[in-house]
Amino acid sequence: MTATRAGAALDALLRPRSIAVVGASASPDKAGHAMMQALDGFAGELYPVNPRGGSILGRTALPGLGELPGPVDLAVLVVPPHAVPRAIEEAAAAGVRAAVVCAGGFAESGPDGRELQEQTVEAARRGGVRLLGPNTSGFMNPVDGVFANFMPAAAALQPGTVGVVAQSGGINLAIAFLLERAGIGLRLGVGLGNAVDVGFASMLDFYADDDATTAVGLHVEGVADGAALVAALRRVTARKPVVAFKVGRSDVGDFAKSHTGALTGSYALTRAALAQAGAVVVDSLDELVAALTALRSVRLPAAPRSATGVAVLTGQAGPGLVVADALGARGVRVPELAPATLDRLGDLLPPLTYQRNPVDTGRPSDTFPDVLRLVAAEPGIDAVGVYALDEPGVLDPVRAVEGAAGRVLYATGGPADVIERHRERLAQIGVPLYSGPGDLAIGLAALVSDAAARAVPDAPPVAATRTLGRVLDEDEAKSLFEANGLRTMRRRAAADRAGAHEALDALGAPESPVVVKVLDAAVLHKSDVGGVHVGVRSHAELDAALDAIDAIDPGPAGRRYLVEEQAPGGTELIVGGVRDAVFGPVVLLGLGGVGVELAGGPGSEPVLRLAPLSPERAAEMVDTLPAAVLDGFRGSPPVDRTALAATLLAVSDVLTQHHDVTEIDLNPVRVTARGPVVLDAVVVVRTEGKEDHGQHQS
Repeated sequence: MTATRAGAALDALLRPRSIAVVGASASPDKAGHAMMQALDGFAGELYPVNPRGGSILGRTALPGLGELPGPVDLAVLVVPPHAVPRAIEEAAAAGVRAAVVCAGGFAESGPDGRELQEQTVEAARRGGVRLLGPNTSGFMNPVDGVFANFMPAAAALQPGTVGVVAQSGGINLAIAFLLERAGIGLRLGVGLGNAVDVGFASMLDFYADDDATTAVGLHVEGVADGAALVAALRRVTARKPVVAFKVGRSDVGDFAKSHTGALTGSYALTRAALAQAGAVVVDSLDELVAALTALRSVRLPAAPRSATGVAVLTGQAGPGLVVADALGARGVRVPELAPATLDRLGDLLPPLTYQRNPVDTGRPSDTFPDVLRLVAAEPGIDAVGVYALDEPGVLDPVRAVEGAAGRVLYATGGPADVIERHRERLAQIGVPLYSGPGDLAIGLAALVSDAAARAVPDAPPVAATRTLGRVLDEDEAKSLFEANGLRTMRRRAAADRAGAHEALDALGAPESPVVVKVLDAAVLHKSDVGGVHVGVRSHAELDAALDAIDAIDPGPAGRRYLVEEQAPGGTELIVGGVRDAVFGPVVLLGLGGVGVELAGGPGSEPVLRLAPLSPERAAEMVDTLPAAVLDGFRGSPPVDRTALAATLLAVSDVLTQHHDVTEIDLNPVRVTARGPVVLDAVVVVRTEGKEDHGQHQS
């Protein structure tokens, strides 16, 4: 590994030359003994520290850190939480540069623990000591031979090129052993615990600059500093792939807080932020390992998902169908091969096999390597997934994939010892091996997701320079977005009933119906209180609508009305924005009205992206909508993609340019033949330490 600035900053912690274990014990049932066992093979100087002295695993215990013969890189603190601040002060005085704090009982345990954690952080800051933890089981570094972890068995982990950073020490170990079972070595695995100093950003920067790391696995429970995490992810994914697993799909927030002191936060938003920053986001630890298996050896050029093609080559039809079906469910293109390729395949394969993609060879024969090279050479194919059962004497996996390494993932089935030999041989030429078709599909999908994540440029962060300074009613909110280029229907704000009748005539009734609404920023859900009336054509109908609106408590501002031309029918969408406490400005695009009937299908979930949006990012958001909506749902006009992207950009601009705008809700935005039209608007403004709501029409 070439030492770089980010790597050197954590060398004393993660690649120490000398270690002191404070709280080391000769009792096998003590945590301090387990830590000494794990570190027993450490090649540098290892000093057990215990006030009782004695001998621990053949080493003489020192009564205190002050007895160290000289400065030490790392102190591993296996002491009760109340003893930690003092131990750090003593470590700093002894010249220790970094510490692992294993004890729990800090911020995750309540107010007293929070105070103790603050004392710990302050002691480290004063002494210039880098901290991992507290509330962590430590780390494993097989490449450099450092296993500062409570599980002695971790010292047997094989070195490799995959780095892991997990919020939980237990998950750090779980991932490491899953990688081992998959035949993948570990470069470094770190459990962050409460992450008072060394956190996600520090570790991601370490991996970005670490030549020994080819891919990174990330486990996230909660995020304290979204901007720092996103920026660090962008730095590392520009150089090497990251696979991320976010906990919190169900309601486990209280348990997670008690575990690592971090609330799980918004599951959907965190996943969206991780993906936008370039990570491949998965749904389980098994998927994380399958994705890392592929990405540690193979990385495709950046390309949109729609432009990346995958081929499936199988020696047995059934497993090939499993792979193709799983790829389709994940939105991965498996394009039909070109006619010229099909003609050549017809010369190489039996006539009854399916050859258009997936390519079924029947029982593998001598032509299998030629078939693979032919399929891999197809211009529209970026990666090839191969499945072939192990049949001795029929197919040699290494010979089959020669010349296609770097674009091929291989899966097989057979005796465990045989598969392991194939894995070792294929690894030497950079071809990952799986033991089943399901994991092969996950690996292929990960290649496509990683390429797509790097294909869309994001706008750089911007500093807000404006302030609205007051609450906007619906008319004012719409005017704000009209100034940003969005379309609304013609409308008139009326201060009294006479003004409303004048507006009815001016807007073309009775030929053109109007919508009559209460115009009051304090009324958030107007439909619920009789504040919205559609299809009004006559003055009598208008009076009836005004009577209903007048029955609503007018509040101190008095009663006002909004009379608006009624929009033509069309698919309804929701466009919004929020200033999230963790990730900052976020823009949302989702289905509204009858479009929610598509819920559960591809693209039916609201799309969340961090702002500011780039034009390319806004276009990507639009492309995530279901095809039925984009092409025209139930006779509705098709979506004007450029205009809808401009709507998203306008929301992004208003949200990021104004200090005090905390939420925007354009709901609905109706798709019409003339483009998207904003029919309803709400702007939430923070004033005098609280949030005030602009007009919301529903």
